[in-house]
Amino acid sequence: MTTSTWNPTVVWNRPDEQRADTPLLVLFHGYLSHERDLIGLAPMLPEEFTLASVRAPHALGPGFTWFPLLNEPDYSFDRVARAVDDVIGWLEGVRAQHSSVTLLGFSMGMAVATSVLRRRPDLADAVVGLSGFAIPAEGDYFDDATLQEQRPPLFWGRGDSDQIIAEPLIEYTNGWAQEHTTPTKMLYTGLAHSINPPEMGHVGEFLRHHVLAAGERG
Repeated sequence: MTTSTWNPTVVWNRPDEQRADTPLLVLFHGYLSHERDLIGLAPMLPEEFTLASVRAPHALGPGFTWFPLLNEPDYSFDRVARAVDDVIGWLEGVRAQHSSVTLLGFSMGMAVATSVLRRRPDLADAVVGLSGFAIPAEGDYFDDATLQEQRPPLFWGRGDSDQIIAEPLIEYTNGWAQEHTTPTKMLYTGLAHSINPPEMGHVGEFLRHHVLAAGERG
């Protein structure tokens, strides 16, 4: 169990007294964005979910970042691990009041969501990744062996006109997802580094089938 005491800025879609026993959907924004970005997706997501949009820990430019970009000189896997451990510490403090936990990340936020899953497969029931990627593993930090046994549901949507995520990261993410999850992969024609209504419609279907219906069956 992590010893992190990180207390992030979080925007919720409902007050505390209305969150008990609801499915939790945690939102991780992208590079140079902020916690109020993805909460705007709320009208396009199933209303059963409590949404928690979390601000990344490091102020940078017009927004915040979880860690340096992979091609920056100050990037290190240790900095990824520190951010992930902070998220895990926070999740451990809130998950008990919820019926399930799903992680949704955009761009770098997908790297955070998938890394939390890989570090602690017990903390998340499903992951949604939008226009993002998974971090190449280093050492034994990730528990991919457990994921390979469990194969949790993963939605990965991206546009065929996205020029932001490098092709080697796309290839790595595809291989990792195929080997360690039960993936739903969608490629959207003409979509750049963004999110569109058809994609959000598919995300809603994924959440209803793999999280809400699974909870009813369980």
